[in-house]
Amino acid sequence: MTRDLLYSETEEELRSAVRSLLADRCDSTTVLTRAETGRPHDPALWETLAAGIGAAGLLVPEKLGGQGACHREAAVVLEELGRAVAPLPYLTSSVLATEILLGCDTPEAADLLRELASGSRVCVPVLPLTLAPGAPLPAAVRDSGGGTLSGAVTSVADAVAADVLLVLADTGLYAVPAAAAELTGQVPLDLTRPLATVTLDGAAGTLLADPATTRAAVAGALLSGAGLLASEQLGIAEWCLTETVGYLRTRHQFNRPVGSFQAVKHRLARLWLDVASARAAARAAADALATGAPDAPLAVAVAQSYCSGVAVRVAEECVQLHGGIGMTWEHPAHLYLKRAKADSLALGTTGHHRGLVADFAELPAP
Repeated sequence: MTRDLLYSETEEELRSAVRSLLADRCDSTTVLTRAETGRPHDPALWETLAAGIGAAGLLVPEKLGGQGACHREAAVVLEELGRAVAPLPYLTSSVLATEILLGCDTPEAADLLRELASGSRVCVPVLPLTLAPGAPLPAAVRDSGGGTLSGAVTSVADAVAADVLLVLADTGLYAVPAAAAELTGQVPLDLTRPLATVTLDGAAGTLLADPATTRAAVAGALLSGAGLLASEQLGIAEWCLTETVGYLRTRHQFNRPVGSFQAVKHRLARLWLDVASARAAARAAADALATGAPDAPLAVAVAQSYCSGVAVRVAEECVQLHGGIGMTWEHPAHLYLKRAKADSLALGTTGHHRGLVADFAELPAP
């Protein structure tokens, strides 16, 4: 099936708006300062991105107050968020939670979608960030009757920024106010995407969907999330390569730019090819999700199998080729390396997705 890997004019305009906003209000110094506090999210920046630009409602139909766009536009936003390692709950709220609610197709879910699309609420699914498409869903939360929920789930991303939690229980999917849960912060590798253990002890939830509908909705959300995460990984790799090339043009040794040495040129050329290939894989996954292609699961697995490793590899080279300054806390390279490493575990490891590729292609697993 032919894929459209090119960016449309509308997508480029969206990119320009998001990049301009992040350049103005999400520079590396600001990100570092907020990350050190343990609560990196910037509510004012989120309001501008979500409501001002309308990015939060890209996947929400117009009849529910959204933009009625598709995964291609959401991929562009995530690409720019990756370039800035922006500490915003876009992947968790505007992609994962939104996709789950869209799969519920109930009046209660529709009401919550309207709030998400307007940017007035942040909603986060209470699922481990490492949960992969095709993996068994956790059964950690129990309903003791009437939507009274108890249980604990670890490694929940962006829970500290949430107004509403989507809780997967044994009797279905529930919306629970974040204030009704106990959040215990965990020490994350990526300080820009905080993790927490969410504990519910008799919390009251509003039923959104029955168990069968919930399982199907969560499975679809994990697939979309993994596919769009590849675009975030692409953004990380693009920034790292651009910054490294720029640095090596100005850094001199033996009265010559470091970037002019043949061995360094070869390393940069390999990285450029890696990033170009990652862009093709990420765009193919986004287009497959947007068009509802039958082979979307394969395109997503291919994208994650490739983009995950590229982001880590380019970020590692960024740190190393920057020399001493790349090893310091003041330089933002470590933020990108940590985000790349954390993303390589999010929504399925490279090994998991390679196994899926082998299954879809009916080949022996690696």
